[in-house]
Amino acid sequence: MFGDLMGMMGKLKETQQKVEETKTRLDSVLIDEQSNDGLLKVTLTANRTLKSIDIDDSLLEDKEQLEDYLILILNKAIENATHVNEAEIAAVAKDGMPNIPGMDMFK
Repeated sequence: MFGDLMGMMGKLKETQQKVEETKTRLDSVLIDEQSNDGLLKVTLTANRTLKSIDIDDSLLEDKEQLEDYLILILNKAIENATHVNEAEIAAVAKDGMPNIPGMDMFK
């Protein structure tokens, strides 16, 4: 019984390390998003860190339009980055979880 428990604890520690490695790797996974007309482009990491914003000069003439574009495109990019982040972390965590009956947390 203790051998099984020690094995599970080791597996959990190994999984925790893999999750941390995945989080670090996600800093280099880039998510690009742009407006339909291509006037605004943003790049985030899968950990949702903003890396770049490219604004077409024509948007600089209308502050309100630029603000609307930024909100729309940044929210879209954050949503996409969140999906990538959660899927990657869940895959690593699920793979490393011991098979405990009744504990299907990652379905």
